[in-house]
Amino acid sequence: MNKITLAHEIVEVGRRIYQSGFVAANDGNISARVDEEHVMITPSGVSKGFMEADSMLLIHLASGQVVDGAGRPSTEGAMHFDIYKHRPDVQAIVHAHPPTATGFAVAGIPLDQLAMPELIVAMGTIPLAPYGTPGTDELPEALRPFYEEHDAILLANHGAVTMGRTLTEALFKMESVEMCAKILFTARMLGSVRELPDEQVDKLVEARSFYGLQGAHPGKKIIQQRHNKGEKK
Repeated sequence: MNKITLAHEIVEVGRRIYQSGFVAANDGNISARVDEEHVMITPSGVSKGFMEADSMLLIHLASGQVVDGAGRPSTEGAMHFDIYKHRPDVQAIVHAHPPTATGFAVAGIPLDQLAMPELIVAMGTIPLAPYGTPGTDELPEALRPFYEEHDAILLANHGAVTMGRTLTEALFKMESVEMCAKILFTARMLGSVRELPDEQVDKLVEARSFYGLQGAHPGKKIIQQRHNKGEKK
């Protein structure tokens, strides 16, 4: 994609997550794959609601070095670069701190209750990765076991990260993570979360092909785990 267009798209996604209250001050980071060797990422120490397109940094993926732009890459660059290296299908990544979802992450609770059809179809479940110190190699190491089956991951005591084929798709997944967290939180406050029965979950997982959805999804694992759970009862 044209680098100028991509830079403007990153600015727009930053504005949206800032206005949605998913980040405060200089929190969060956004990136997109430019080509096989390069990634564009937000600079460190800049509010996502007040970015300029010409402040984006072009990074050589293999080395992590800045090849175009002034400033320091986001402190979470290592997490972004590691995802791109392990997931060639991923073209964009958003990391933010949506309040309700981050509340679940701080409480040590994954968003894995199968109660909402839209989320089951789109992302299946949203796991909780163990804590890794931000800005260090601990963070990508903690996330790596979840790359293969998930496009959205909660980061223990930290926030969430979402991946997509486009910046818009990664943004929408972040919005879905927060909406899921709000609904599950409300259901818990009202008394309980009523999960869908196995046969309905199976139908929803299989519906992904009908809708032409792509990306990582723990569909087969969800079905197998639910059926195994039923056999043990």
